[in-house]
Amino acid sequence: MDFLMLGISILLLLVLIVKFKLNTFVALIISAFVLGLLLGMPLYSTDGKDIASAITGSQGMGNVLGGNAIIFIFGGMIGRLVADAGGSYKIAKTLIDWFGLKRLQWAVLIASFIIGISMIFGVGMVLLIPIVFAVAIEAGVPLLYLGISMTAALSSAQGFLPPQPAPTAVANALGANIGLTLIFGLVTAIVTAVIAGPVFTKLAQKYAPDAFTEKKYIAAVGEIKEYDMDKTPNFAISVLTSIFPLIFMIIATIYKMFNWKNSIMPAKPSFIDTLVNFLSTPTTAMTISLIFAIFTMGIFRKKTGDEIAHSLSDAVLAVAPILLIVGAGGALRGVLVESGLSDQVAKMFQASGHMSPTMLIIFGWAVASVLRVSVGSATVAGMTAAGIMTSVVASQSANDPKIAVFVALSIGAGSLIASHVNDAGFWIFKEFFDITVKQTFQIWTVLETIISVVGLGVILLLSTFFG
Repeated sequence: MDFLMLGISILLLLVLIVKFKLNTFVALIISAFVLGLLLGMPLYSTDGKDIASAITGSQGMGNVLGGNAIIFIFGGMIGRLVADAGGSYKIAKTLIDWFGLKRLQWAVLIASFIIGISMIFGVGMVLLIPIVFAVAIEAGVPLLYLGISMTAALSSAQGFLPPQPAPTAVANALGANIGLTLIFGLVTAIVTAVIAGPVFTKLAQKYAPDAFTEKKYIAAVGEIKEYDMDKTPNFAISVLTSIFPLIFMIIATIYKMFNWKNSIMPAKPSFIDTLVNFLSTPTTAMTISLIFAIFTMGIFRKKTGDEIAHSLSDAVLAVAPILLIVGAGGALRGVLVESGLSDQVAKMFQASGHMSPTMLIIFGWAVASVLRVSVGSATVAGMTAAGIMTSVVASQSANDPKIAVFVALSIGAGSLIASHVNDAGFWIFKEFFDITVKQTFQIWTVLETIISVVGLGVILLLSTFFG
């Protein structure tokens, strides 16, 4: 019966978002309250098990926003500082010059991947599409020929790589090690970006040739902004600033793997152990990285305090809606956990005897996939799936911490599948590439599904060899 109540609340969420066009944050909060009522949670309790406490407490919004707000906002600020200084333009143009006309797709793929590490999908699209469009015109190729690689890179980064909002929030919700999530996520994202980018482009040109037409003007792109290359930051510092947070996390994770048993802090840690643990904390890494970006992309570029502040404010405006949705997804998760429904899922799996890591990974992907198709938002799908999987993963990851990592990544893969008309990304893609709805299904929906399915395959392979 409780699972029926969950189904009703998810259906309500779908109706509120798709039918009534209600703001996603509001729809999630309403659905969380309704789910709590349907599950018979108390209206008040002293132990934090009532509906309101579950939504805002340590298992709900408090958990998600408290642990992730700095990561999301600072990540957006770093990306915006790099973009406003011309660093993103420098990265794209330099790689394009290096690779030449014959390998333009790979240049766009690499540039988009680097920029996508610290920039949310929508902002990355807005930033990169004018650059890629200008290059397409100059090279005499269809925008979509380069755009598929750009989109595949941005989407793969969004689905698998901390400090992107969704993978970070899902990893934290499941108790997955952020460093390991990043390392395995990098492998997954690179493979999916290549297959859904340059490889898929060749297939798409065959079955949807009408979409690949050369265009000289696209209304959604507007004026193409160009920078004086001599006045932009150099390529190396632009790349370093964009990936700076990852450096801390990767180095620390490798250190822990070789020096700590099961990557757990020693009972008597040395000064180096303590320092590495401190620097690898995402909040610390993002704070240091933002300070670094303010100097490299602001102060050293002779920017005024007002100009730097303007870039930071723009970043907040871009990230805030996503942060709210992630928080509201945490509210729904809080109800799932505090009501005991998540524990029921865990017991159901334990009773069935099918608790292998492979089954957990596939189940996490399947749950996120169903939610993605139903609700549209990858973030909502990921956070809701994480709530459902919390107790299942917790019961298994005590023996093998990597299970939480692989399940978190599989949820990320599932949350990208089959984007269609209820996903804002579907319409962003359609407008930016000036194609029809049918062509958007043929290209964008298939591209996202490739990332999801290939991503699941890569994750299963990784879990087999490293689990």
